[in-house]
Amino acid sequence: MDAYVPDIEENIPLPANAKEAFPELTPSQELEMRANVIKLMSDLTGQPIVPSKENADEAKELAKAMTANPDYRPDFAAYPNETIAMLTGMVNQMKVSIVDDLAELKTYVITRLLLEVETAKDPKTRVTALTKLGEVDGVDAFKRRTEVTHKNQSLEEVEKELLDIVSYFKAKTIDEKTEEIEKIQLDVTDVEVKE
Repeated sequence: MDAYVPDIEENIPLPANAKEAFPELTPSQELEMRANVIKLMSDLTGQPIVPSKENADEAKELAKAMTANPDYRPDFAAYPNETIAMLTGMVNQMKVSIVDDLAELKTYVITRLLLEVETAKDPKTRVTALTKLGEVDGVDAFKRRTEVTHKNQSLEEVEKELLDIVSYFKAKTIDEKTEEIEKIQLDVTDVEVKE
């Protein structure tokens, strides 16, 4: 049996370590990845993650710092798992806190509007939320659209079309003038007959 050896390209640098091989993440992406690992480990070990008052305070301070400066990149490894889990929960509740991408903000707005539509007790509030939802770019339920069709034609085709239009209006004008002349002649004949 022959061994299968894949084609190996030459002169492609390999990363020095695993950290270098990872793509650059935004703070919110890194936070979510860390929270997923923490949750997985908690589920595997059966040990629940319960943040203390100190962990909650640390998470609040981190959230304030990240909200005040979107470029701030905390060293998440320096914080205990409970703090990271608490911070992730806070960020997920209010996605607006750490928004680098407007698509995330749009998703948050749509989600909150849908929640309002489903849970509002007052019909006026539901209708208002539905109206706002319909105005969201991409939903466009109330947008008036104007379509413009561009037609590419050769110079000969354009020339022929213009000549046809001119001929049509020329014939129309001649017909109208002929009708006017005939009408005048009839009026003159009526006048002559009455005398």
